[in-house]
Amino acid sequence: MTDSLGTRDRRHLWHPFTQMADWERDEPLVIVSGKGCLLVDEDGREYLDGSSSIWVNLHGHRKPAVDRAIKRQLDRVAHTTFLGATNPPAVELAERLVELAPAGLSRVFYSDNGSTAVEIALKMAYQYWRQRRPAPRPEKRRFMHFRHAYHGDTVGAVSVGGIDLFHETFRGLMFPSTTVEFPYCYRCPWGKQPDTCNLHCVGDVQQALETNAHETAAFVVEPLVQGASGILSMPPGYLSAVADLCRRHEVLLIADEVATGFGRTGRMFACEHEAIQPDLMCLSKGLTAGYMPLAATLATEEIYRGFLGRYDEFRTFFHGHSYTGNPLGCAAALGSLEVFDTENVLEKIQPRITHLWRGVRRHLGDHPHVGDIRGRGLMVGIELVKDRATREPFPLEEQVGNRIGRVLRDLGILLRPIGSVLVLVPPLAMTRPQLTRLVTGVRTALDRVLDGGQ
Repeated sequence: MTDSLGTRDRRHLWHPFTQMADWERDEPLVIVSGKGCLLVDEDGREYLDGSSSIWVNLHGHRKPAVDRAIKRQLDRVAHTTFLGATNPPAVELAERLVELAPAGLSRVFYSDNGSTAVEIALKMAYQYWRQRRPAPRPEKRRFMHFRHAYHGDTVGAVSVGGIDLFHETFRGLMFPSTTVEFPYCYRCPWGKQPDTCNLHCVGDVQQALETNAHETAAFVVEPLVQGASGILSMPPGYLSAVADLCRRHEVLLIADEVATGFGRTGRMFACEHEAIQPDLMCLSKGLTAGYMPLAATLATEEIYRGFLGRYDEFRTFFHGHSYTGNPLGCAAALGSLEVFDTENVLEKIQPRITHLWRGVRRHLGDHPHVGDIRGRGLMVGIELVKDRATREPFPLEEQVGNRIGRVLRDLGILLRPIGSVLVLVPPLAMTRPQLTRLVTGVRTALDRVLDGGQ
């Protein structure tokens, strides 16, 4: 064919979270290769991968240890069914995940992506209460979630989501759920100040549980950071308080660590920061270091044993995927965990985290259109506002984030803003000079798009 790849793309493809009318007007960026924290387009131009290819890449592209793990498995077999059979990488990965996960999580159920991991957790929680021994609680069939939450795009995951822009269209398909206010400190729903509020926000969770616990199967939470809602961050102590309330009211806690897991917040899992022990935990994104689609839902032994019984009792968890336990995906995940071990990744990222936050505050903190800087570890959200004094947001139709993203692309940096929030989620492997380039590039783009802040 003589047409460009971009032209052929526009002829046949439909991209996620993309207004295709806009896409059809522009020449798409065609990425053909990558190495380390750089991506290369079809014209040979390099770009800094400032969003980890949407939060999945950990150790850089073409990481030798992960490449080798996949190639070794490919020499054996690419895929075999997980129905009635198992395979070595799936077994070995399950052992490693249980070893690394918060205490109490002992069973691993594989799937394909973050949405399916959450969907599985919801169905497990629902079915568990219906057949729990010795006292079933079938009335516990609702779920609780935060406002602004995002847990994926399958119908169950959408039902526990709280971003109207994404979810309102599908309201008629969704099951009812209970919404709790998120502690959005910059725009506190209760008008409090973080330094003096004494975690006033915990009271909303307490009231919701006191009212609804009798019919609530589980509370779905992204620990510490709500990613897709704009890197909204919990104040210290809030997560542990929520976990205590769930335990006290006999509501299962589902920790959605799809975005926050595998070092993003500075620890292997965000739950570790406040010693949280969830009943179910969802993993994907960084699980394979951005190489293969794979997800895992971890459950406690108590939940698992609620599904055991005679064949004719039909207590089985009737759920599965064609590629469940895919050997290539599991091999990639094992290769990634090997890198964590051999290269002391969690130790090495600590000075990078410090460097990133120091740079963000130094270069962006004084900009008149930067309202809030928040996040944890290597997850940073920069909320842009029209007026810093009043915190007036930019109208969505002005597409401030997208305009800044286009300028950054011209500067050789790839980011994916969320509305008017610039999201910096670099690979764990990004060097300090590259992190500096990322932050200073954002400042340059801000000044160009917003006319030096005037």
